[in-house]
Amino acid sequence: MQLSDSALRKYIKMLGVVVVGIGMAGRVRIRDLLNPLPNSATEKLKPMGFVSRRTLGNIEQLKQITLDEALQSDEIQAAIISLENQFHEEYVRKFLDAGKHVCVEYPLALSAAAAHELWDLADFKGKVLHVEHIELLTAEYKQLKQEVSGKELMEGTLHLTGGPLDRQRNGFPAFSGIARLSWLVDLFGELTFKSATLAEQQKQQYWKMTTHFHTKNSRPLIWIEERGPGLKRTKCINFQFKSDILDHIPEVPNDHVSLFMQDLNLFAQKLTGQKPTKPSEKKRILHCLDLANEIRVFCEQIPPN
Repeated sequence: MQLSDSALRKYIKMLGVVVVGIGMAGRVRIRDLLNPLPNSATEKLKPMGFVSRRTLGNIEQLKQITLDEALQSDEIQAAIISLENQFHEEYVRKFLDAGKHVCVEYPLALSAAAAHELWDLADFKGKVLHVEHIELLTAEYKQLKQEVSGKELMEGTLHLTGGPLDRQRNGFPAFSGIARLSWLVDLFGELTFKSATLAEQQKQQYWKMTTHFHTKNSRPLIWIEERGPGLKRTKCINFQFKSDILDHIPEVPNDHVSLFMQDLNLFAQKLTGQKPTKPSEKKRILHCLDLANEIRVFCEQIPPN
């Protein structure tokens, strides 16, 4: 007899979790750990403290502990890494080496080679490595995917604009903007990189990356990532299908469960064995990082203007 998820949860022990990095995302993680989603796998996560490079004391009665304490504690089975992008690889590796499960905000690393190494390490250690991709959990994206499903793409463009982004902390634009790349791969399957340009005005904190892909059916896709002062955060699409054109992102009400809580529940389900990581998820994440690496290498070979 196979037990239901609710029945199965009764037999699963609590799992100690530490949050590493206390920026906006880290504080949301603490909030969600302290207020788990009723009747979900998140109820099996026990917050054991947080790690920060700053001295903060307690946050919502959760104590600050040192990195060494988090790595060495037998009461901590998992870590949630919410640091700046440039530190993801280092801290994911530390916690995997220590035998802990890891949830990390995207991107997993700022190089494809490092990302593959980390996943190999997680497999070797027998630990869950969960990469947060909340952009695939939004209500608007779920509706968009439903509208795209089954249609034959002829050509398409995805263009994001937003305020300045520190490249030293967040990485090359193809890595810091990997959420958009994840959209394209999840919607249209694996892509082939063709070419890219990066126009940059460093003093003005402005850059614009334009990347050209082909789908498996050799249909052209363009991804534009544009950042600079005064640019409002907007996301524009123009997908031309054989049957029709989709030129705006659907406007739908937000889900009643927050995006980070949805993601935390996915991580908890993997930890408790309710929903193991799908091979397709790992393949998508690594494919996107491989593409990001190709874009960076291509752009860095072009002399600056």
